[in-house]
Amino acid sequence: MTPQRNTGAGAEAELPEYAGHYRLESCLGSGGMGVVHLARSTSGMKLAVKVVHAEFARDPEFRGRFRQEVAAARRVSGAFTAPVVDADPEGERPWMATLFIPGPTLSEQVKRKGPMPAAQLRRLMAGLAEALRDIHRVGVVHRDLKPSNVLLAEDGPKVIDFGISRPKDSELRTETGKLIGTPPFMAPEQFRRPREVGPAADVFALGSVMVHAATGRGPFDSDSPYVVAYQVVHDEPDLTGVPDSLAPLIRRCLAKEPEDRPTPDELMRELRSVAASFDTQAFIPAQRTAGDGPPPPAAGPGPAGRRPARRLGRGRLVLGAAALALALVGSLASVWAFGGDDSAPRRESGPARTVASGPWTARSVPAGEGMPQCAEGAGRLLCARPGVVFALSASDGRLLWRRSVHTRTTSGPPAVSGGLVQPYTDGGSRLAGLDPATGKDVWQRRLPTGTTVRYAGGTALLTDAGGVVTGVDGATGATRWRSTVPGQGGPSFTAFPGEAGGSAYATRTSADGKNTQVTAVDPGTGKAGWDVRLGGWLKPVAAGKDGSVYFLGVDSGYGAKEIVRYSPATGSTRRVALPAVLDGAHVAVRGDVAYVLATGGSLDAVDLGTGKHMWHLETSVSRGSAPVVQGGRVYFTASDGRLLAVDARTGRLVGQTPARLGANSAQVMSTPPAPLIVGSLVCATAPDGTVFAVDGRSPARW
Repeated sequence: MTPQRNTGAGAEAELPEYAGHYRLESCLGSGGMGVVHLARSTSGMKLAVKVVHAEFARDPEFRGRFRQEVAAARRVSGAFTAPVVDADPEGERPWMATLFIPGPTLSEQVKRKGPMPAAQLRRLMAGLAEALRDIHRVGVVHRDLKPSNVLLAEDGPKVIDFGISRPKDSELRTETGKLIGTPPFMAPEQFRRPREVGPAADVFALGSVMVHAATGRGPFDSDSPYVVAYQVVHDEPDLTGVPDSLAPLIRRCLAKEPEDRPTPDELMRELRSVAASFDTQAFIPAQRTAGDGPPPPAAGPGPAGRRPARRLGRGRLVLGAAALALALVGSLASVWAFGGDDSAPRRESGPARTVASGPWTARSVPAGEGMPQCAEGAGRLLCARPGVVFALSASDGRLLWRRSVHTRTTSGPPAVSGGLVQPYTDGGSRLAGLDPATGKDVWQRRLPTGTTVRYAGGTALLTDAGGVVTGVDGATGATRWRSTVPGQGGPSFTAFPGEAGGSAYATRTSADGKNTQVTAVDPGTGKAGWDVRLGGWLKPVAAGKDGSVYFLGVDSGYGAKEIVRYSPATGSTRRVALPAVLDGAHVAVRGDVAYVLATGGSLDAVDLGTGKHMWHLETSVSRGSAPVVQGGRVYFTASDGRLLAVDARTGRLVGQTPARLGANSAQVMSTPPAPLIVGSLVCATAPDGTVFAVDGRSPARW
């Protein structure tokens, strides 16, 4: 392989071919301290690898800072970070590899599309607050949060480019050393007391970033960094054009004194109260069209992003200290609109290109982007990708029919309600029931703006912006009932297939997170059953055959800390602490055992009867699906398309399929679809667009 060449300022003429055992494919960007490369792991996953310039590799002080950077990146919660895959700070050329995260920067997006609408601004602010919460709780201060360091990735905003200090880039100096940051987004104390800069400086920067996202400019604006510095310290921010619903909160972020600014936790609590005033909509910008011109380069010289090699602008002073890349685990709303000439289902003739029987791989699925998301019903896999709904034979993967729909994103598999296929809708304009045998409409129903849809048994639960719930018969589309749920406001429903009684659970957590009200609702009649207020911030995760309900208890940082079992028959509650606080946790309960898969790949089994921790396994899965327990095994999928099987009794990995990344290997989901068990087959999907099935009886042969 011919050595890669780099025309970036200050970089070597020739770059290395490998960092460790990762082959470097191309240069994504160059900064004062290193070069970021696109690379691939052995399994084919895309990585961003930062390699330090040779001149700094010989500097012992710099090596020490780089070691601290790697250590800090590994400490930050995986739920909001592009995990560090590998690193060698002691090598001849120190390097660090993280998962590659594509996407335009906020700066590029605002320049191309203009200011963001109010609903997207709230989502952006919530995502950045969550990211800062995780940075700060491991003792790191970013010190250079700005629009070009915020990636708008598919699953939400990511903070990138913590970087390494770049002493040659500093333009303003003080007796105490370098000023760290970029003037329009620096806090007053960064100019007045550089050595005393703490987490509140990042909150100030968040406020400035939000003004830029809302208006296209900063709250302090001048061509001169020195004038901006004076304005930051002495002048009031200009919030003209910021939505009224967010302006007071942003103004608090821009307070001159650090102690007057809200913490990230306080921001998240207040943003939850603001959320009801916004329509539900997708976070990510609309898809590009032919008229948008060539795709812009994605951003970030840090390991989590990419940026074209260029010289730093004169407004940039010095990069922050610890190198991290944060990822927000969030879910995207989907918008489905049925109708039009291309919406008629198409029956497929001729054999599909699949294995005839047993394990199979469906390669004739309709074209699209991302992992298909599937549900099982009537012996079929009923799947969705953006723009299309389709059905496959569960026995051999044959494509049975496909139906075009107009969608922005797909945030869940189609529901099977009342025997019909109902594509997942959250904030869409129509609801429809499709015949699972043909894909044709059986009924359609218009939805008011802002309606959320959840399914329980054979009923679709439609909650409007005012909190009124309508129960819709999944088989006919007719209204069964219409009412409110006492004490729940705009209820958020959760239901579990196969549960005795088939209740839907409405939950509402208090503003301070100290208790959660839970109401069991009969989806067929809308009548409320038992109602209880339980301590803590709880999320329903499973229901037992005896009517008991299991909850995941989370802390103020959304980290899972306990499993809570509530038994309505006796009114008793049992709490079992998890072995550690786990981020991004997904739970499956089988009998008296809870299986918890967390971001970063840790899988734990906890006996809920005795409270004992049974076993722990590190699976190397950075982002996994909800686990599924069947036949003595725990199954789950990874964001790179692998399907894994673990012995439920011993915690031993017993099977794993190869990764299936495809051409769009950088497009990974924050929460991949869970596998489906159909008879002896385990069915899953992958980022390359395939749907596949393997024999669950012999995972060692996968």
